[in-house]
Amino acid sequence: MASEKGHDNAPDSWDQESNGASGEGEQSDDLNQQLSNLNVNAPVFVPGLNLHAPEFVPTFGNGTQPASGAWDSEEKEPEEAMDTECIEDDPEDDEPPIRHKHVSESDKTQEHINVVFIGHVDAGKSTIGGHIMYLTGMVDKRTLEKYEREAKEKNRETWYLSWALDTNLEEREKGKTVEVGRAYFETESKHFTILDAPGHKSFVPNMIGGASQADLAVLVISARKGEFETGFERGGQTREHAMLVKTAGVRHLVVVINKMDDPTVNWSETRYKECITKLSPYLKKCGFTKSDVFYMPVSGMTGAWLKEDPGESVCPWYRGPSLIDYIDTLPPLNRSSDRPIRMPIVDRYKDMGTIVLGKIESGMITKNQTLIMMPNRTSVKVMTLWSDEEETDSADPGANVKLKVSGVEEEDVSPGFVLCPAENLCHTGKVFDAQIVILEHKSIICAGYSAILHIHTCAEEVTIKALLCLIDKRTGDKSKIKPRFIKQDQTGIARMEVNGGMICLETFKDFPQMGRFTLRDEGKTIAIGKVLKVHD
Repeated sequence: MASEKGHDNAPDSWDQESNGASGEGEQSDDLNQQLSNLNVNAPVFVPGLNLHAPEFVPTFGNGTQPASGAWDSEEKEPEEAMDTECIEDDPEDDEPPIRHKHVSESDKTQEHINVVFIGHVDAGKSTIGGHIMYLTGMVDKRTLEKYEREAKEKNRETWYLSWALDTNLEEREKGKTVEVGRAYFETESKHFTILDAPGHKSFVPNMIGGASQADLAVLVISARKGEFETGFERGGQTREHAMLVKTAGVRHLVVVINKMDDPTVNWSETRYKECITKLSPYLKKCGFTKSDVFYMPVSGMTGAWLKEDPGESVCPWYRGPSLIDYIDTLPPLNRSSDRPIRMPIVDRYKDMGTIVLGKIESGMITKNQTLIMMPNRTSVKVMTLWSDEEETDSADPGANVKLKVSGVEEEDVSPGFVLCPAENLCHTGKVFDAQIVILEHKSIICAGYSAILHIHTCAEEVTIKALLCLIDKRTGDKSKIKPRFIKQDQTGIARMEVNGGMICLETFKDFPQMGRFTLRDEGKTIAIGKVLKVHD
C-alpha cells in the first residue's frame, strides 16, 4: 500500500529490501509525523453515545453519591471504583453466581412460596416486585442505575424499577406488563418466586396462568386520587383479579395500598382507611375471611414498608410489619410429597431439546425420572431439572420448575398437558359434570351456551350440554326438576363438553388445584366452578 508521498511501505520482494534501506529513515519520519497527529487521549468511541452530554447522576441511592458539584474535585475516584467493580475474574471481589449454580439435596432447606402480584393496570405491581428484588440483593445497584439511565432516555424516569421484571421491548415501551414476569428472592427461611401478573383486561388469560401457580397473592391497590376508584369500579381489574386468585386456590391475600407517597395522598391515614373500607366487603364476598387478608401501606418507588420501616416522621400511624417480614413469617404450607405427581405445563420451547415449564402441584420430580405426558400418553424422561434457573437433582411440591425432557418434540406439547407417573395417570375427559356459580352475565344461560374454560394451565372452549339442577345457596338443597336456564347469582350443576377434544382434569375432591375452573366470555369472568365427575 502506497503512502501519501508515493513511497511503498513494504518491498515488492526480499531482493528490494537492501536497496530501499537508504529511504528507511525518511519513511519512519513520515510515519512518526502521522502518528503524532493522533489524539491518544480521546475517549473510547461507543455507537449512539453523546460524548458532549452532561454527566448522568443516578437518583437511586442518592445517599452514597457525591453532590453534582463534587464530580470535578473527585474525578479520579469514580473511575478507579468503576475499574475495580468491572473486574470479573477476581474471586474475592465477586459474589458467587446465583443463577446457574447446582443445588444438591442437602442445600434445599428453604420452603418454596410462589407469590403472584395482582391488581389494576398501573397500580405499581412491577415496580414493587423490582424494588423487592433490589432490596433483597437479586438486582445490583449498577443494573438498576443502567435501567434508570435507559428509562430517562425514553422519558420514562419512573418506570425503571419495573424493568427488572418487564424485560421485553413491548412491555418497556408501553409501561404495561403483558406476560407473567418471573423472578425470585430469598430470606433465611423461605425461597420466594415472584409471578408478576399483567393488570390490563386484555391480558387476563395470562394473569389466570400466573394465578394458577401461586400459593400467596399480593393485591396491589393505588391510593392515588382517581386511580383507586377506576380500578375498583365495575370494569376495573381489582375486582376480577381478587375473584380469580380465590378461584385458583390462593388462600392468603396481602393487600398493599401503594403510592402512599403520592402528592394526592401524602401518607394520609384517612385515605388508607377509605380504601380498606371499600375493599373489605367485596373480598369477603369473594370468599376471603378476615384472617385470610392483611392490609399494609407501602410505596413502591421509595421502598417504604417493603423491607424497612421508613420512620415515624413519614408514617406515624402504621407500626406493623413490612411486606417481606410479614410474608416471611407466614405459617408453612401443608404439602405432601408422597402424593402422585401432577405437573400441569404452562409453557414450552426448544433449546437443545424440548423444555417444559410448570408448577409441581403434588409429588416429587427427580432427574432421570420417566413420566407420562397426558393426554397424549407420551413417555418422557427428565434429562435436566431447574428450579428458578438453578439446576437441581429433585424438586418438591410447589416448586416452579423447568424440565428438559426427551421422547417428545416441542411442537407436540401444549399448555394444559400434565406430567404424571405411569402407575397413577391423570384423568382425561371430554365431558364432565361441574358445579358452577354465575357471577356476572346480563342474560340467562341455557343449554348450548359456549364459553372459554380456564382450568389449571389449560384454556379450551366448552359448551353446556345440559343443566342438571339448581342449588339453593342457603340450604344446599338440589332442585328435583331440571332447570331450563341459570342466571346471575345462581348456583347449579351442569354437564359440559370440551369442543376441542380431550383435556386433563381431576375432580375437585381428589385434586383441588386441578378441579377448579373459571368460565370467561366476551373478556369477562362470568362463572366459577369445580369438577364433580369426569365421564370417560
